[in-house]
Amino acid sequence: MTAPRVMASYRLTFGASLFAAIVNAVFGLLVAWVLVRYKFPGKRIVDALVDLPFALPTAVAGISLTALLAGNGWVGQLLEPHGIKLAFTPAGIVIALIFIGLPFVVRTVQPVLEDAEKELEEAATSLGATRLQTFTKVIFPSIAPALLTGFAMAFARAIGEYGSVIFIAGNMPMISEITPLIIIGKLEQYDYAGATAVALVMLVISFVLLLVINGLQAWQRRRAGA
Repeated sequence: MTAPRVMASYRLTFGASLFAAIVNAVFGLLVAWVLVRYKFPGKRIVDALVDLPFALPTAVAGISLTALLAGNGWVGQLLEPHGIKLAFTPAGIVIALIFIGLPFVVRTVQPVLEDAEKELEEAATSLGATRLQTFTKVIFPSIAPALLTGFAMAFARAIGEYGSVIFIAGNMPMISEITPLIIIGKLEQYDYAGATAVALVMLVISFVLLLVINGLQAWQRRRAGA
């Protein structure tokens, strides 16, 4: 449970998952807002592309991202001359987790935005509220529980993600090795006790974090109801 290599994998797995979930919460809200509030050419295509991570097998997603971000890839070959390396680094892991987690936030927030009462926004505007005040005081409290739900789902998916990460991570011990890979490695070595111990730590930490998020959701609902 506490071997240096395993501890390093905990830090990477939970740190990258948390960071990716925060990014997805911000950009997922933006994407959902644009899809609900604006009309533009190609809107249906963009809406369909949001679900692409759901349709792609995780291994295919990982291979595709690696091909794009590697040194000889379309994106990687433009970045590496500037000293920016994404594939086979922790940064690549974060990108993969963002890719697979974004749809959870968009699809959770989108229906809530669609059902939002625009009369309340119009009333706030008629009373002199700015766009920022209308968003922070009227719109955001109503979508906050859904946003937290999407954040929790993206975070939970990222913690246990394996297929899309192992191809782009590089899997270097102490640097870019995720905890699920350590568990798989122990199982392949028939170290069932070690695999169970590491998995138990992930289970406990994940449960505590999701419990905190659920508590925040309940608090937001009570606040919105008040």
